[in-house]
Amino acid sequence: MENLKIKASEIVDNAHKSLFETFNEIDEITEYNQKKVLDAFYNNKIGEEHFYTVTGYGHDDIGRDALDKVFADAFRAEAAIVRPHFVSGSHTIACALFGVLRYGDRLVSIAGEPYDTMQQIIGSRPNCDDFDSSLMGHGVKYSEIPLKNGVEVDYENIEKYLLDDTKMVLIQRSRGYSLRKPLNIADIERIIKIVKAKNPDICCFVDNCYGEFVEKLEPTEVGADLIAGSLIKNPGGGIVEAGGYILGKKKYVDMAARRLTAPGIGAEGGAMHNQTRVMLQGFFMAPSITSNAHRGAILAAKVFEDMGFTTFPSSSAKRTDLIQTIQFNNEKEQQHFCSMIQRFSPVESYLTPIPDTVPGYDCNLLMAGGSFIEGSTIELSADGPTRAPWAIYMQGGLSYFHVKIALKGVVEKLLENSKI
Repeated sequence: MENLKIKASEIVDNAHKSLFETFNEIDEITEYNQKKVLDAFYNNKIGEEHFYTVTGYGHDDIGRDALDKVFADAFRAEAAIVRPHFVSGSHTIACALFGVLRYGDRLVSIAGEPYDTMQQIIGSRPNCDDFDSSLMGHGVKYSEIPLKNGVEVDYENIEKYLLDDTKMVLIQRSRGYSLRKPLNIADIERIIKIVKAKNPDICCFVDNCYGEFVEKLEPTEVGADLIAGSLIKNPGGGIVEAGGYILGKKKYVDMAARRLTAPGIGAEGGAMHNQTRVMLQGFFMAPSITSNAHRGAILAAKVFEDMGFTTFPSSSAKRTDLIQTIQFNNEKEQQHFCSMIQRFSPVESYLTPIPDTVPGYDCNLLMAGGSFIEGSTIELSADGPTRAPWAIYMQGGLSYFHVKIALKGVVEKLLENSKI
């Protein structure tokens, strides 16, 4: 056992040493993004008075207004709504979609089939239990553009899917539980140019989850009309307890805000429950925390490449999100990986992950992540469907060295139970 521990440490340490140049590039991205966030704080003269909160209806909350402006400025957007009232990334995205789309409008998914919970929101899943509450149940039309070769956006055929009734295109930056290529900022810019050339009035909406601060630019800086994401992922810096953000052009943000609250209220109401200071601080920390998770994902890719596993993206690839896919040979290896991620978590390390049902998904999921905030995927976590190709999707890591320590445990466990 001691020899296995030494060998596991050597594999991970050698991978770490080989990534010096790559990590220097991430440092450059992090410094750029930190300056962008810091400038947003400067420009809006954030002071202690913005940390106080109001109660009841939440009228005249200067801290809430300042928080919105900081997010909007950092992402180069006209407006933003940043709230703890969004219960998840999916809820945030639903508010954006339902806020903008009306009966008879068409939504077009650019990158093939969206991930499972999005299919529930849209109503595109066969035999969807909540169809009446979905977009399609409300009379919104829906089309999706099949992926080219199963992995890439079919740029050549985007225009033919943009019919006269198309009101919005959905651009999903990350890939969910699929092996398709994630969309980097250059990809998103190319898509938006094609869409706007066909009809400049189509709203280009980007699901930005897992992508914030991984590159120097955000989708709103390359023409996106509206973007949304979760605050228990990158932009919450690992300390925000709940919530999400929607930002972009003011007319669309206002429509989404009225879906979250009500017509006549929009972004003007909603007590912040003493979360404004935490959200501002988390956003300030976000570029640095995202950098740790970014490094951890690349290290995981390198370690498992060296061990002969298929990883996506590769350790040498330029990244646009924090999700690292590792493809195992069978369910047992999946379980070994997740059990050790759980074992090396700071919270509930004594538990053993087992496959189980999760609302919105059509198969059992294996999920590991002893996080301080439930469901926080900026914290080190791993999950995946228990089906071929036996892929696990690793996210997060508030501390790079926590990821490194956990990977040593994972490798040791795999060495112990195989002939690798």
